[in-house]
Amino acid sequence: MSWLSPTALESRRWRLARVRDRMIALGVDSLLLSLGADLPWLTGYVAMPLERLTVFVLRRDGEAVLVVPELEAPRVPAAGDLFELRPWGELEDPVSIASSIAGSCSACVGISDRAWSTFLLSFQDAMPGTRWVPASRVTARLRAVKDQSELECLRAACRAADHVAGELQAGQLRLLGRTEAQLSEEISARLVAEGHERVNFAIVGSGPNGASPHHQPGGRRMERGDVVVCDFGGSLALEGDVGYCSDITRTVSIGEPADPEVARCYEVLRLAQQSGVEAVAPGVIAQHVDDAARGVIDAAGLGSRFVHRTGHGIGIEEHEDPYIVKGNEIALEPGHCFSVEPGVYFPGRFGMRLEDIVAVTDTGVERLNTADHSMVFVEP
Repeated sequence: MSWLSPTALESRRWRLARVRDRMIALGVDSLLLSLGADLPWLTGYVAMPLERLTVFVLRRDGEAVLVVPELEAPRVPAAGDLFELRPWGELEDPVSIASSIAGSCSACVGISDRAWSTFLLSFQDAMPGTRWVPASRVTARLRAVKDQSELECLRAACRAADHVAGELQAGQLRLLGRTEAQLSEEISARLVAEGHERVNFAIVGSGPNGASPHHQPGGRRMERGDVVVCDFGGSLALEGDVGYCSDITRTVSIGEPADPEVARCYEVLRLAQQSGVEAVAPGVIAQHVDDAARGVIDAAGLGSRFVHRTGHGIGIEEHEDPYIVKGNEIALEPGHCFSVEPGVYFPGRFGMRLEDIVAVTDTGVERLNTADHSMVFVEP
């Protein structure tokens, strides 16, 4: 059994107190946290997605119990008095155990957004008359504001991803003649070599495939003149904490681009990304960051080529609150961390995207990624 550092323990104790305060404010009696980021955020334990139920039961009146399969219990980090550990054996009913801990007085219960429906249905049978809400109603806003230990984890993850992006831009990864899948595999290996425990994705879209924002790297061999979109990230953990995510996108060209529109479009993209980052400050409405980036692209007559939101929050999960999109009127706060990643896509021709992770500070913005933002021409 591993041990959490005192710093990590104190951070989680503070998080639990904030969650309970918000439960009281929202009238939520208990939380049942299973799969998803809320569980490791509060306990330090990442549950395996098994048919055996793991659930953290948190009552607003103070009781906190992690109900876990007995064979998984040795994997749970020791946490002092942060919560009680309740292993359950193969012949026990974990839903019944968790329901009894939550208590019959739980008129309103929040359950993990990513909990399996089989477990939710079982809990509904075991707790008739209960009103159910997504746990994110309680946790999402709190988890979106990172504390100092989380910011350090994100900085470390982004530095590691920056190193790989820099190697790509320096021509240390061969592109010409290789398949997208081969380049994706090398990017993934380099992320691991830089300290990531897990690679979450390594998108490589070359030539016309770059116009598909979430292209699955395949067998297309990269050619001279191709514009290549590389979007990659993983999870990196510092001692005593769970993994936090990196996510970066850089677009390079194998020699001079074959399409004469590439240079003009990339300069628009660079200015749009810069405008979005410069718009970030405490008190700014999230939608305004999207407006700032999108406005540059719209003014260049490329608005129809920008087909997704400007950004997403990041933390234990690759995508979480706050989302940088039209209609999101939440005011940014110090500790909010998210991507700024405008893109321009021409189906059948090429695509491009430029992405950094940023953090809102007390006075403005901190770029957590600093790899070169210019269009880099990799020698064939």
